[in-house]
Formats: sequence, C-alpha cells, structure tokens
Amino acid sequence: MSGHSKWSTIKRKKGAIDAKRGQIFTRLIKEITVAARSGGGDPEGNARLRAAINTAKAENMPKENIARAIKKGTGEIAGEVYEEILYEGYGPGGVAVLVDCMTDNRNRTVADIRHYFAKSGGNLGEFGCVSWMFEKKGLIQVDKSLIAEEKLMEMALEAGAEDVVEEETEYQVLTAPEDFDAVRTALEEAGLTFLEASITRIPKNMVEVTDEKNARSLMKLLENLEDHDDVQNVNANFDIDDDLMEQIS
Repeated sequence: MSGHSKWSTIKRKKGAIDAKRGQIFTRLIKEITVAARSGGGDPEGNARLRAAINTAKAENMPKENIARAIKKGTGEIAGEVYEEILYEGYGPGGVAVLVDCMTDNRNRTVADIRHYFAKSGGNLGEFGCVSWMFEKKGLIQVDKSLIAEEKLMEMALEAGAEDVVEEETEYQVLTAPEDFDAVRTALEEAGLTFLEASITRIPKNMVEVTDEKNARSLMKLLENLEDHDDVQNVNANFDIDDDLMEQIS
C-alpha cells in the first residue's frame, strides 16, 4: 500500500488537487463519457457510471457538466471518441508502473508516455509485463481524525469491505471492485467524507527505493505522467523511506 498511499499524500500536500481542478474535471468527464458509452446513460443500471458521477459530485462538478458528458457518451450530442489503453513499464529502481489512459490519438499518447519513461531512466514495456503484480480493488481513504478505527472497521465490514488498513494519517478501506459502490454509499450515508474513493490497482508486493537519484527520478516520472491530459490514473509499487521521501519532496 505504501506506494499508492505516499503518492496520494504527496499530491495532497502539494495542493495539486486544488491547483489542477480543471484537469480533474477533464478526466472525470472522460470517465463519465466512456462509462455511459459502454454501459448506458442510466446510473442505476451502470455501476461504473454511478461511481464516476459520485466522484464528480464530490469534486463539485456542476450538474450540467455531468449531464453533458453522459449525453456525449450515449450519442445524444456529438463528442470525442476515447479509447481506453493501459500502458505498463518499469521506472527507476525497477519500480513497476501502470498508466491508465483515455485518448483520441493513440500514437500521440504512446509517444509521450514512452518519452517520459525513457527520460527518467525507465522503459515502457509490453502489455502484461507488470500488470500481474497488481490487484484491482476498491479503495476508500478516510482521514483518521474523522472516526475511530474500530468503528470504521465495523461499518465497512458490515457494508461488504474486505479490510481496513491503518496508514500514518488515514485509513484505507479495501473492497472487491463489485462491492465498492455499496461500501462507499454506506460510509457516505454514515456521514463520512473521503480523501479519495476509486477503483484502483493495489500492488501485491513493493519495491524498496533507497537511492536518492532513483527516488527523485521516480517522483518526476510520476508527476509527468499525472500531468498528461490523456492519463487517468497512475499506479506504482514503490516504497520509499519516510526520511528520504521528506528529503526529495
């Protein structure tokens, strides 16, 4: 969990989420559009769309933006056609990196992603080269100041969660992908707000990065990937000591 948890914490500390709200809206609009295209425009019968709408609402996206994205997905109004692509590779220090993209130009996107990997000293690999090291899970992050661990554990497990993991400043609620929506809804109805809630890829094992140069290059790679307009999510299996993380941050 360390890689995902620490990377999320770094982004929050830097204020990246607030500073790049426009970029977040763009990503959410893409997700809503693709979800509506693949499963229909009714969120009651489309779990992926329902989750995307919930995330958009949590980010205070205007209702009209959500409605327009759904209509683009269902074809009621004209819009771009996005292709979903998963890129896989190795970053500095042998860290496995997964990059979820939605793009209307595959050639442009793969050229940019390959460039970022090469620039960092890593390399873009073939399909399947690192994805086996990750497991798809629902992940809900809750600030530790909001609730006691035992109470959260009780609520989450009752709603269908698999586990609750304690991190330095937050709790990680883990679910099977198919149970994510139900657990999220139950916790929201209990009055909890989330630092993050999404279906993501959790590494099965971690790669410890101890070299400062590799750590800096890895963080730069992740930042470059996150900043790309076609990138939806980035996951990596790194573990960096807290002191080194503080030093390079």
